[in-house]
Amino acid sequence: MSVEGLEPSQFGAPASPSGRQFTIGLGEQAAVITEVGATLRSYTTGGVDLIDGFDETVRAHDGRGQVLAPWPNRLAQGRYEFGGREVQAALSEPSRGDAIHGLVRWLPWRSTRTTADEVNLACTIHPQPGYEWSLSLEVSYRLAGDGLQVSAQAVNLGSEAAPFGIGFHPYLTLGLSVDNLELEIPARAPSDYLTPKVCGDSVVDADFTDLRRDADGRAVARVRDPDSGRCLELWVDTAFSHLMVYTADQVSDPARRRRAVAIEPMTSPLMRSDQELT
Repeated sequence: MSVEGLEPSQFGAPASPSGRQFTIGLGEQAAVITEVGATLRSYTTGGVDLIDGFDETVRAHDGRGQVLAPWPNRLAQGRYEFGGREVQAALSEPSRGDAIHGLVRWLPWRSTRTTADEVNLACTIHPQPGYEWSLSLEVSYRLAGDGLQVSAQAVNLGSEAAPFGIGFHPYLTLGLSVDNLELEIPARAPSDYLTPKVCGDSVVDADFTDLRRDADGRAVARVRDPDSGRCLELWVDTAFSHLMVYTADQVSDPARRRRAVAIEPMTSPLMRSDQELT
C-alpha cells in the first residue's frame, strides 16, 4: 500500500473547511452559521463583530461558536457509567487525557429551514463506541429585534433512556482586551462576578452555577466596556443551569488570547441521566 498526496481540486473554488455557509440578516445584524457543527462562525451588527469567530478559509479552533453535545465540557479519562454500562469514549483531547465537548462539532448538519433571518440545522447521532444511543438534534438560529436567539431540541430515537447534555461556545467581544472589560455572571457559585467587576489580570476558567434569574426565568450574563458603556448580554432560560466562563488565556493563536470572553451556556456540566429529551 502507498500513500500519495492529492492535487488541489480542478473543479472550481475549494470548499470551505467548515462546509456550506448559511448567512442570515435582519436590519444591521448579520450572522453566519456553518454546515460543519452547526457552528456560529460570525455575528455582527453594523459590521462590528460581537463574537470572536473565525474566517471561512479555516476550520473552527478552540471551540469557537460550536455546539457541544451530547456532552459539554470534558469527561475525565473519557469514562462514564450510565444504565448499567461502563462506557469509554475516545480521548479527543489526549494532552489532558479526556473526551471534550461531545460528538457533533465536526459532523455535517443538514438544513431543515432557511429564511432571510433564520436557519435551522439538524443532525443524527448514531450508536458508536463511546455513546451507544441514538439522538436527533436540531438547532435554530434566528435574528430578532433584540439580538440573536439560539434554541435546540433533542429527540431520543431509541427505546431506552439516553444520557444527554448540550452547550454552546461563543466568544463575546467588544474589540478590547479582556483586562479592560467589566464582567457580570449571574451565579452564586462561585459568586466572584455576581456584582459587575473589571477583569483586570484575573484568569477565569470556571463553571458557574446556581444561577440567579429574573421573573421570566432568565439568567443574564454581561460583558461591558465601562468607558464607553457598550455592553453585550447573553441570557439563558431555565433549561440551562450552568455557564462556563473562560477568558481565552490559552487559545491556540497567541494573538487572540484575552481578546474575548467565552460564556458557554450548558444544560449540565457533563451528561445527565435526568435531562428531559423532547
